[in-house]
Amino acid sequence: MEKYVHRRSDRHLPPVSLIVFAALLCGFALVNLFWPKRENSELENRKLAQMPVFSVKTLLNGKWQDDFSTYLQDQVALRDGWINLESAVNALAFGKTEESGILNGKDGWMFTKLFTVSTDTEKQLGKNISAVTNFAQRYPGRVTFLLAPSASDIYPEMLPANAPMVDEDAMLDDIFAQVQASGADVIDMRDDYRANKDQYLYFKTDHHWTPDGAYRAYQQFCTLKNLTPFDCNVYTKITVPDFYGTHYSATRRWNAQADSFSYYDLPNQMTVYKVNGEADYEPVKTEGLMNLAKLDTRDKYGAFLDGNNGYSVIEGNGTGSILVVKDSYANSFIPYLTANYAKIGVVDFRGLAYGLDSTIEKEGYDQILILYNFQTFISDNKVIYLDRPTTLK
Repeated sequence: MEKYVHRRSDRHLPPVSLIVFAALLCGFALVNLFWPKRENSELENRKLAQMPVFSVKTLLNGKWQDDFSTYLQDQVALRDGWINLESAVNALAFGKTEESGILNGKDGWMFTKLFTVSTDTEKQLGKNISAVTNFAQRYPGRVTFLLAPSASDIYPEMLPANAPMVDEDAMLDDIFAQVQASGADVIDMRDDYRANKDQYLYFKTDHHWTPDGAYRAYQQFCTLKNLTPFDCNVYTKITVPDFYGTHYSATRRWNAQADSFSYYDLPNQMTVYKVNGEADYEPVKTEGLMNLAKLDTRDKYGAFLDGNNGYSVIEGNGTGSILVVKDSYANSFIPYLTANYAKIGVVDFRGLAYGLDSTIEKEGYDQILILYNFQTFISDNKVIYLDRPTTLK
């Protein structure tokens, strides 16, 4: 009878290897223990998890363990480097073209993924269109609607191969037709952008248009209103290099090409208000149109108009007044309006959750410009504040 002799596997690690592995593991744990903890991640543009407060209740229901695990992930030593390494491996080894809802396109382009429009988004879009059309009907001859197309709609050849993006052109056609039927003026930039797509219209690493792209839209606005455009030769042009935007923060693309942008050194002042209620606001600060301190942060685009304030008023060099209702696309557009209007009101519904009729009546705005980008407009649940007619008491 054949006998089987049990032999100890020679696949076990030798003691020296075990000691080295244990030393590395303990060493990394010690590094993590003493590694400086951060409150925010500049590159990821978000707050990082902090050490959770311990309690018996959160321990028993498992919340403390989950929060502690998140804390360890967010505060791991060399976190930015690990994320960059993961992004490079995903792209080079696995050919991954999507990361956190962003598509890595050709020639360094990054695009917001939009393959489908959900039922909820379709409903919201219907409400937003109704809000704009109803508002335009309340202010006949005074409303202009500018909806910026997505970079993916202007540069589809730069998308990853066979990316099934939604038919943005068809959606824009429908939106513009409905808004125009309400009596509002409509500015559609698609033909102009496609004819000038060799220019620097959109950032590659960010979801915004560039100030150059915004200027082309501003020129169309001036043509529509019979205004003389801002003269770029009159003021000093300052270029900001090494801009990595929101798309880069999401993908951490290993071979990302830095963007840059320019702004003009304007003397105009902007007063930012604290919003207390409908047509009820008080001044908080008066400053220039660029918050230069933000040029030293990751969110350099946030320097324009010092970000997204609920209500602010800019002193212009022209005549009359205009109220701009907007998302952040307008932030690099609005400084050009200083050449045409004496007073420029700026409303961002993220900080002003009220109807505008009282403000328009109180401040006497002559014109209203509604300026959004397509992907924000179709899903933003705050556009409906336009459809809240009110009367100043």
